[in-house]
Amino acid sequence: MIVKHVAHALNLQVVAGAQALERDITGGYCADLLSCVMARAKAGNVWVTLQAHPNVLAVAVLLELAAVIVTEGAPIPDEVKTRADAEGIALLATPHTTFWVVSELARLGIPAQE
Repeated sequence: MIVKHVAHALNLQVVAGAQALERDITGGYCADLLSCVMARAKAGNVWVTLQAHPNVLAVAVLLELAAVIVTEGAPIPDEVKTRADAEGIALLATPHTTFWVVSELARLGIPAQE
């Protein structure tokens, strides 16, 4: 499945990185601790988090993630949006809870990164 299809299916707002919407999603990972994400997420994963600060994009670029979904309506600073565009990372947002997003990703068949 590609990022664009997940964004549409979950009615996610594309905040930045629209040029990355055609990327394949290899799996999903959910955590708010950057160290956990760095240790376990893999290239091509979609990362679900409440975090929306510049270090999130640094980790997403380092790991070559397909997308980042920011949940619960967390505000996303303009500098993060600008960096997502510059780095080609799809940055998506939703007012839904993290649990809801993860359960919907599982329903769509996105495998958990283990």
